[in-house]
Amino acid sequence: MTYAQKHLQEAGEIIRKLDAGAIEKLAELLGKIKANGGRVFFLGVGGSAGNCSHAVNDFRKIVGIECYAPTDNVSELTARTNDEGWASIFVEWLKISKLSTGDALFILSVGGGDLEKNISPNLVEAIKHARVVGAKVIGIVGRDGGYTARAADASVIGPWQMSMKDMNPHTRRRSFRPEVARHA
Repeated sequence: MTYAQKHLQEAGEIIRKLDAGAIEKLAELLGKIKANGGRVFFLGVGGSAGNCSHAVNDFRKIVGIECYAPTDNVSELTARTNDEGWASIFVEWLKISKLSTGDALFILSVGGGDLEKNISPNLVEAIKHARVVGAKVIGIVGRDGGYTARAADASVIGPWQMSMKDMNPHTRRRSFRPEVARHA
């Protein structure tokens, strides 16, 4: 079997394992937020930060929902990290943005956040803040979903299994594009 055939076969297996009910619940919640004029704040770190930036583009342009990703403002992000610490970067940004009842956090994360393991504590603190102000929490996460899956109003947990060094919730162990380029 070629690499491409194996990649497509594994991608199909992952898609078949996704929880359609969880996806529908997530979509319904986003529909309500849009209908009520709420905003969506996409949060993620590492590669997920890039996915958040792309999601903001698609949700604003295609879906028509007001959206933001704090990671798109590198100057503020790095200043907050330097002055206030990594764990509070998102929650302080959300306070300035006046996150409120009609809004939602949309977490994209492999680990979903875990204070005990020091995995994305900034996501955990942002979710706690969302709960205080009454905002909804949505997530697409990997592994066991972490704090996001436990605290979210709607979440999709990806059925992929990978180690920390192989993290990329949107592909399998290696990204398809670099692998194709490597064989070109």
